[in-house]
Amino acid sequence: MTKLPLNPFFAWTSLALKSSEMLMASAEVITHRVNRMANADAIPNAEDQREFTLMGQEKLEAGTESLMAMSQYWMNLNHEVSTQAFHNMMDMGHSLTALATSRSAAEALTHQARLADSVMRGVNHAADLSGKAAALTEHGLKPVHSRAIANAKRLKKRK
Repeated sequence: MTKLPLNPFFAWTSLALKSSEMLMASAEVITHRVNRMANADAIPNAEDQREFTLMGQEKLEAGTESLMAMSQYWMNLNHEVSTQAFHNMMDMGHSLTALATSRSAAEALTHQARLADSVMRGVNHAADLSGKAAALTEHGLKPVHSRAIANAKRLKKRK
């Protein structure tokens, strides 16, 4: 049975929604902070200083967490994809060899059907790569997304 590659569509749609949420929250946070900087005294008060320090600190932390999450996922993905590619290559090689050494038309048809199945498994694994690329990106987006949403909620309360 052939698996339809719908998962990549859902993975990219989820990523687009999370990106939109993050961008909207970021716009709110940026607007709040720019207004705060514009209205701050020449020597900012303690609360403004904490907020201004937090801005840089959050970016470093989110960037580091994002890099770590993507690196960990990439390492696991690299192993998984290379293993799948090797197994697909061996499976197709075996199917091609069996087809080439068929002794009758009936045997050739059987081996041809097995080769078609091998090719379809390879196609499905290749289609899954798109969804896995979206998942890799989502792993990197998660720390940035969570901070942007949390900041938007926190700063909205201060208005």
